[in-house]
Amino acid sequence: MAPTRTLLVVLAGGAGARLEALTDRRASAALPFGGTHRLIDFPLSHAANSGISDVWVLAQHHPVSVSEHLAGGRPWDLDRTRGGVLVVAPEPGDHLGTADALARRADAIRRHEPEVVLVASADAVYRMDFADVVARHAASGAELTVVTTRHGGDLTRHDVVQVQDGRVTEYAHRPERPRGDLVARQVLAFGTAALLAGLEEVRRGRGGDGLGDIGDHLLPAMVARGGALEHRHPGYWQQVGTVEEYWRAHMALLDRPPFDVDDPAWPVTTRVRRHAPARLVGDGRAENAVVGPGTVVEGTVRRSVLGPGVRVAAGAEVVDSVLLDDVRVGPGAVVRRTVVDEGARVRGRAEVGGAGENDAVALVAAHAVVHSRKRVAAGGRYPE
Repeated sequence: MAPTRTLLVVLAGGAGARLEALTDRRASAALPFGGTHRLIDFPLSHAANSGISDVWVLAQHHPVSVSEHLAGGRPWDLDRTRGGVLVVAPEPGDHLGTADALARRADAIRRHEPEVVLVASADAVYRMDFADVVARHAASGAELTVVTTRHGGDLTRHDVVQVQDGRVTEYAHRPERPRGDLVARQVLAFGTAALLAGLEEVRRGRGGDGLGDIGDHLLPAMVARGGALEHRHPGYWQQVGTVEEYWRAHMALLDRPPFDVDDPAWPVTTRVRRHAPARLVGDGRAENAVVGPGTVVEGTVRRSVLGPGVRVAAGAEVVDSVLLDDVRVGPGAVVRRTVVDEGARVRGRAEVGGAGENDAVALVAAHAVVHSRKRVAAGGRYPE
């Protein structure tokens, strides 16, 4: 049997407002992760590993931050004469939502003639065989297949679904009073005709108000028609929509990593940047830490993730923190429970973040300078 003709559309245009300063200069999809990767590496790697070679990346917010990383699809073997990665440039109005962005490409999707349009966001850490989702969708004859997971946190920021006998019977977009803990994740398989008809139906119903995000009107309408199937994802899923979630996803790498990004059977591939190996110098220590290439540690690092080119000076202490590319921590400085964005400087004897296990996560913006002896409180933002 010939494989199902599948077009993967990666939603990589989000502004990520709840990520605060982390997305001031980049799309959320381009956020560094785990010392070596970017968030968009996850859907692209799952596509490559699943045998899906037609991938469109919808970029809108800081699109250059996405396209520069993609390098034409080479890292994922998606730089092809036919198919491969296509970065779809933003159009006026794309900021009106993901459904609007899809509707504006309806003619291009129709011309491409996929049997299934698989839509995936680029703001989560997970491992998934997209081919399984597509195969189940194609075999079922459903208009829509929704990937779901159980979620134990705040449900009001998520889309909550009701399921009966494998069918999605109700779809609530960020409900104030959620019913249950089963949430829809933004990995969705659409029959092409059903997607295009659904977008047109919402467009007519909304008039000039725009289609919004796919969870606003499109998905509830398709579920209400009775043609939506559930695909339960039993494995790890960490949404990365807030500073706290971003920090939590990194801390999960330290004790019991949810999966191995270097698993030869299912690698999470990224664009490789040249750096020297990491070094521990003098009395430098790194305990239960991920230390990126080119990093130099002369102080103490515990339960932290350090990106490429970070330097931690003698006498400095970094605990329960995430330091992105080229951060500098000066002599005697202390950084705890903090995300420090790329190029920031924490000068000698400055103190950032709180030591309590229930303290909120602090954030230092890219290229900010925390001056000597400055104190940034637990959960603080610098600059304010």
